[in-house]
Amino acid sequence: MATTSDIRNGLVINHNGDLVKIIEFQHVKTARGGARIRTKFKNIRTGQVVDNTFRSGEKIDIVRLEAKEMQYLYKDGPSYIFMNSETYDQIPLSEEIFKETSQFIKESEVIKVLFHNEKPIDVEIPIFVNLEVLTTEPGIKGDTVTGASKPAVLETGYTIQVPLFINVGDKIRIDTRTGSYCERVK
Repeated sequence: MATTSDIRNGLVINHNGDLVKIIEFQHVKTARGGARIRTKFKNIRTGQVVDNTFRSGEKIDIVRLEAKEMQYLYKDGPSYIFMNSETYDQIPLSEEIFKETSQFIKESEVIKVLFHNEKPIDVEIPIFVNLEVLTTEPGIKGDTVTGASKPAVLETGYTIQVPLFINVGDKIRIDTRTGSYCERVK
């Protein structure tokens, strides 16, 4: 069985009978007491985010998940339809699983879907994605120094703040962890 020294971001554990995903953690050493690990995790079933503190060395139950690469096909009402690239089986994912990351993924892209007991519970998308700007105000030459930003709508419908020199048709790199602009891609 694993201990708290194995905790890392994105780890799924069984906590009080529920599957929870570690969002962030911090190792805290106090003067008098022993070390503690403060965690923030998300309940996979309910979506609730909870803070919890573990004692250092406490045993935790890590859940092993099976990752399958699947292709995102389309949205059908409240479901997102994915296809297994090997067997061509199509499965619907509920809005709760894919809603947070759907603004970064285009149709026909391949991502990892995580399964627990043959049931899809989470998706794992790349840290950086390249998306095209559909609409934004025109860029003006010389506006690169001010550090100001403007809203831009991307091809997935996601609205993001970009520097003033970004134009319609430019491809930009997005950090999916924060949802922020990183750089323009050639």
